[in-house]
Amino acid sequence: MLKVENLRVSYDGIAALHGISFHVEEGEIVCIVGANGAGKSTTLRAISRLVPAEPGSRITFRGEDLLRYPPEKVVSQLGISHVPEGRRLFGNLTVLENLKLATFARKDRRQIERDLERVFSIFPRLKERINQKAGTLSGGEQQMLAVGRAFMSARRMMLLDEPSMGLAPLLMMSVFEALGELNREEGTTILLVEQNARMALKFAHRGYVLENGRLVLTGSSAELLDNPEVKKAYLGG
Repeated sequence: MLKVENLRVSYDGIAALHGISFHVEEGEIVCIVGANGAGKSTTLRAISRLVPAEPGSRITFRGEDLLRYPPEKVVSQLGISHVPEGRRLFGNLTVLENLKLATFARKDRRQIERDLERVFSIFPRLKERINQKAGTLSGGEQQMLAVGRAFMSARRMMLLDEPSMGLAPLLMMSVFEALGELNREEGTTILLVEQNARMALKFAHRGYVLENGRLVLTGSSAELLDNPEVKKAYLGG
């Protein structure tokens, strides 16, 4: 579904990604784990076309050359949504307004209403706060809204940047359980980047380990959880 080949990204002449290659199959949950500054967020931003990829980089999505698309078309035409680190909601708008704003490029009104009800069934807390300003929600509720907004904007693939950041353990579990439900029942393909390697690998089907802009390990989640190098570097032993 998504194929990334030789992806290189630099900021002010300093390389952030050194030619990484990976793939995500349709219906999969794939995680990229690594320390702060490894290049995880840059990877997602390159897929979303928010940062330019260097010549020689190649990203295809369902056979289409993704690098030909501007950021807004990555969402509206390819169906890839991005939940950025820090959520970046419209804090002065209500829960409902944030969700409906995400559908600006969609024309399928009936499906939009069904999707809205689906979001509320997965995140009932959002329905309870439907008219509350997003900026007044708790951190966990804001993360739920960010995921719901991504679901409303696109259905094929969701990119998630540090979905566990700042969440209490119970809320973190709730968010990951909801994401698993979207994957199982809606067929949403998920690519997430996480510092919480244990949580990410328990949630995902496969994983990649990114260090200093280079992919150094790959395997099934079970393989990576059992890998001595991963245990030592990311799992506390």
